[in-house]
Amino acid sequence: MDIYDLFFYMSLFAGFMMAFNLGANDVANSMASAVGAKAITIRQAVFIAGTLNFAGAVFLGSQVTATVSKGIINPAAIADPKIIMVGMFSALLAAGLWVLISTFTALPVSSTHSIVGAILGFGLVAGGPDVVNWLKMVGIVMSWIISPFFAATIAFAIFTHIRKTILFKKDFIHQAKKWAPIWMGLTVLLISLSFLYKTPVGKGLKLPFMGSLALGFGIAALVWFAGRLAVNKLVGDPEEGAEAVEATFRKLQVGTSCYVALSQGANDVANAIGPVAAIYLISKEHVLLAKADVPMGLLVMGGLGIAIGISLMGHKVMGTVGEKITVLTNTRGFAVDFGAASTVLTASNMGLPVSSTHAAVGAVVGVGLARGFSAVNFKILGRIVLYWVLTVPIAAITSITIFSLLKWALL
Repeated sequence: MDIYDLFFYMSLFAGFMMAFNLGANDVANSMASAVGAKAITIRQAVFIAGTLNFAGAVFLGSQVTATVSKGIINPAAIADPKIIMVGMFSALLAAGLWVLISTFTALPVSSTHSIVGAILGFGLVAGGPDVVNWLKMVGIVMSWIISPFFAATIAFAIFTHIRKTILFKKDFIHQAKKWAPIWMGLTVLLISLSFLYKTPVGKGLKLPFMGSLALGFGIAALVWFAGRLAVNKLVGDPEEGAEAVEATFRKLQVGTSCYVALSQGANDVANAIGPVAAIYLISKEHVLLAKADVPMGLLVMGGLGIAIGISLMGHKVMGTVGEKITVLTNTRGFAVDFGAASTVLTASNMGLPVSSTHAAVGAVVGVGLARGFSAVNFKILGRIVLYWVLTVPIAAITSITIFSLLKWALL
């Protein structure tokens, strides 16, 4: 076994560990609000998220072409492919370790920022400051501010609107019958556009902007019309009071959570498996590519890693985001899902760097603030923000350490 084969087999372990951590930590993005609002139990969330993330990773992620360096470094500036191979392995291991530590402390961090910080670290040591795309790094730092504030604003506005137009009205059942089909249509519009722009299969259709918009509005109009016909069954018995309204939004919330889990699997699997695919190509061809097609076998391994991570440790971060920042009901949880998904879709299409983890936490804070500052646990929030700020430097330093040791010992 030569050094290329050795690193390929070692990268399988590191890639699986990263996929495990994606499942253990990022699952909070999709299921935390549904669990916090008691729409589903943690056990149900683990089963649903595990199944949908695996399906998303294997079936919708099959056309993923991973951008190996995430645009953080210029791989062409590092001549020796063995250096890139060792660096990618170091980055994968360092990012996985940081996300694992964060999961043990039940705090949500961005897995994308972890791998970005780790690649930055080995890039600095291997090629010097000139190989780093510092403009891209400024964008990453900006996303610490953009994602949570944008999501918090949208979630705040949506929940405030639901309270003013439905919950605070005397005839709230009549208002719910009027607004429920509209929110159903808007939810389906968001899901349709997210599918077209945020999943590899949707992007593969290559529909023009106006075509995507027309398709999304067409499907949303059909759902709105069906919702109006079925509105009496959706809203429930008036004698149940506000619970009849919450039950309606509970159904919407479970639907949005399921979609986010499916989309998450399709997109995030590349964070774990992309560098493995790059190392595989270097080990076989001894050449360096900026992008790598991910084989189906590696996607299955990534999907399994994500599902096992959710099953064993997903409850930790889910509990923090769904229950410890603020108290969630179904209407609040719906506003959280809608705010986070809108942020990721809108900001991504505007070219702004966003983190789905940061957006999910920001949206939870937004609905909490709609009830006043006392409704938000700022102690927990402070710890989360501290971990976000530490993610890039800690992943970078860990990656530098692992890379330097391996280079000294093996190259």
